[in-house]
Amino acid sequence: MFAAAPYGVVVAREDGTIVFANDIAHATFGFGPGELIGQPVARVAPGALDGSPRTALARGVDGIHKSGAHLPLVIGVNVLDAGPSRYIVVSIVDPTERRDFDARAAAAADEYMAFHRLVAEIAARFGGVEPDALDQTVRDSLRQIGVLLELDRAIVWRRRADEATASATHVWSREPSAPPAPLRLVSIPHLTATIRAGQVFTFSRPEDMGDAVDHGIFGVREARSGAVIPLAVPEDEELGALAFASTTRHITWAPEIVERLRLVAGVISQAIARTRSHLALQQALEAVTFLRDRVNAENVELRREVRVLRTPGVVVSDSPAMKHVLTQIEQVAPTPATVLLLGETGTGKEVMAQAIHDLSPRHQRQMIRVSCAAIPTALIESELFGRERGAYTGALSRQIGRFEAASQSTLFLDEIGELPAELQVKLLRVLQERVIERLGSTQSIKVDVRIIAATNRNLDEAVHDKTFREDLFYRLNVFPIVVPPLRERVDDIPGLVWSFIDEFSKTFRRSIESISKESMRDLQRYAWPGNVRELRNVIERAVIISTTPQLVVAAPRSQTRVPAMAMTLNALEIEHIRSVLESTNWRIRGLGGAAERLGLKPTTLESRMARLGITRKSVP
Repeated sequence: MFAAAPYGVVVAREDGTIVFANDIAHATFGFGPGELIGQPVARVAPGALDGSPRTALARGVDGIHKSGAHLPLVIGVNVLDAGPSRYIVVSIVDPTERRDFDARAAAAADEYMAFHRLVAEIAARFGGVEPDALDQTVRDSLRQIGVLLELDRAIVWRRRADEATASATHVWSREPSAPPAPLRLVSIPHLTATIRAGQVFTFSRPEDMGDAVDHGIFGVREARSGAVIPLAVPEDEELGALAFASTTRHITWAPEIVERLRLVAGVISQAIARTRSHLALQQALEAVTFLRDRVNAENVELRREVRVLRTPGVVVSDSPAMKHVLTQIEQVAPTPATVLLLGETGTGKEVMAQAIHDLSPRHQRQMIRVSCAAIPTALIESELFGRERGAYTGALSRQIGRFEAASQSTLFLDEIGELPAELQVKLLRVLQERVIERLGSTQSIKVDVRIIAATNRNLDEAVHDKTFREDLFYRLNVFPIVVPPLRERVDDIPGLVWSFIDEFSKTFRRSIESISKESMRDLQRYAWPGNVRELRNVIERAVIISTTPQLVVAAPRSQTRVPAMAMTLNALEIEHIRSVLESTNWRIRGLGGAAERLGLKPTTLESRMARLGITRKSVP
């Protein structure tokens, strides 16, 4: 222990005879190895043993060099008991060397603190670096570290998985030089294995390396000392490293410095990964924008295509089922034959009746409409056939009926299945003889009327149940046309949607240029129990609350809906936002989220939800 002490040590017997002196003590007094053994302590340090050795404190004395010159020394005296023997241990320090040591230690501490501050600054800088400033920030950081640590080179090496060599992506050099050539990892096997294991590789001298192959390659590259720190790399890269080197001096890499360099490597790795993610996100957003623009263009093109398929009237057709109906309409329209339109509520039977009339020779006169279910039973006869003055109490004037009003035109009898039984007999007579009698009159009036009837009831069953006359049914069922429900004509939905968008955008002064692909897909997947009428209401509601040129429509979630005309604007907005949220499983942000489908920023949608009190119901 005394031999390895960083200061001079002399061990003497109680009588002051030196029995041991380490190399530093011999060198301090100018003696060769072993020459102090056997000499008295007073020979080199007079007065060192004066007083009580057990209580002696470190103090200054004049030492005597072998040459006789005086040496200012600081000594400390202690007693060492070794069984029955007692020894005196004298510690000797040269004040000049101590001052030099303290100065070097202070300088090293200052250098370490400066490096510590620099690393903190670099870490903060990389925390907010923009992607386009990353490369310059890396180079600046390498330069600052190299200058502070008095190095000659600092390089970021990276190797892709499909490449045989590592390339220098960022380089700093104290002296201007050409970029370093790519490095074959097989030429530095020991270093490569160390970096792949996630460990730091350092050397103070090339000959300190454990592998001769590594020693040779660093000798070629003129590196006298170096430190290589692993970088975290993405999946498409095999290796990454941050390397520092000195070509002019040997460096002892203190553990504190190495740990700080590892921290720098960590923040550089994170910044590179963050930049890659940012670039990947930018590319993804560009791809989404491109696809969205293409979808919008496809929607516009689809809009033009479905318009071509429209008939001269207001009927929109692109489905085989509806095209068959239009073919039937074109066949029967020019004739005076009675037409019976059958189909569910909301399928557009009145629209079909109007199309028949428009294509008939009677189109120059207006078609007369009668809803047999909307007129009270007591008044329906006078409504259909007219009345004379005084025909009943309150009949103060003559009134012509709908049959007379429809002369030379078309009479559309909607909901014919709701006609009372007593009126069915009179209607049958009119259909057979084409004559009517006003209520309160016995005079027959001949009429020239084309009859189109419509019902959502099954008249075969009504005839079987005796609620509808069989002979009237056969008289009406001359040319039956079944209007298919909307769920059986899905191909018609895009054309119908655009027809309603055109109608309501003019009414509500909205500029609608496209409809989202997701909305159109959802509309075509819904069963539409309310048929075209329900679709029309849904589009009307969507246009009312639209805020962007792209319309977002949420298909209804249930068959029980609140009628649009009975709802306030706030209620419509709440229902629409809630339906879109339900269609996205209440996901607001991200691609395909409710905010994107509604054409709003996520924060705007969240604020509007808070204002309207829209919250997700908890599941019990």
